Amino acid sequence: MKIMMMIKLCFFSMSLICIAPADAQAEGVVFGYKGKNGPNQWGHLNPHFTTCAVGKLQSPIDIQRRQIFYNHKLNSIHREYYFTNATLVNHVCNVAMFFGEGAGDVIIENKNYTLLQMHWHTPSEHHLHGVQYAAELHMVHQAKDGSFAVVASLFKIGTEEPFLSQMKEKLVKLKEERLKGNHTAQVEVGRIDTRHIERRTRKYYRYIGSLTTPPCSENVSWTILGKVRSMSKEQVELLRSPLDTSFKNNSRPCQPLNGRRVEMFHDHERVDKKETGNKKKKNQLK
Repeated sequence: MKIMMMIKLCFFSMSLICIAPADAQAEGVVFGYKGKNGPNQWGHLNPHFTTCAVGKLQSPIDIQRRQIFYNHKLNSIHREYYFTNATLVNHVCNVAMFFGEGAGDVIIENKNYTLLQMHWHTPSEHHLHGVQYAAELHMVHQAKDGSFAVVASLFKIGTEEPFLSQMKEKLVKLKEERLKGNHTAQVEVGRIDTRHIERRTRKYYRYIGSLTTPPCSENVSWTILGKVRSMSKEQVELLRSPLDTSFKNNSRPCQPLNGRRVEMFHDHERVDKKETGNKKKKNQLK
């Protein structure tokens, strides 16, 4: 049980002391975002991290127009989230929220993945058409066979993000715990409705990539929501505030695409219906 927990922490990519499987557990390898332990060195910090340097399916990537293929066989994202218990955690290199059992599921290509946790990166790890945004949310799901699917949302500076507004007091408490010297604090959130996190979208991008921190394990299914959402500058700082200075900018640089396909889903029918409705309203006003 203890070994499995260590492996999960590693695969979830949310710990400063990344505990690799098996014989690497006792080594406590430290990785960071700059200097001798920065992203360019991850593959050399531990034999279990080699994929970070030699892998061909690495994440994040810059999603550029010329690399996108429209796939009419893709379906809209099917997610069902529910009420569940949640805990806000300072994992030193990011702020995360773990969910209890029954948080919900996402179905990708007829495969069911269960929602486990979500965490934030500032600034965004993925770029969209060459643009890096203020923040990125990763919702991490896992299938029964151990494979992972991540649904990511990009955020620009703008109006407040409603869910983070609800979490303000908890994030402030997490910051206060760090100032007291507790760098791995946990704050109980209680029962939350994870449906408030779900965002419908008529466009998304999908590709096969990797975890974005060591061990950079590959064959992760990535879904990047096409609509860029907003959070306030204060909320970005709130997500950074529990972290030490060296981890406030916790985004891995974009990795080579290496010939991978980035597929796009676009619900043109919903767009057409919306535009038709707007035209009817305008005609009625004339």
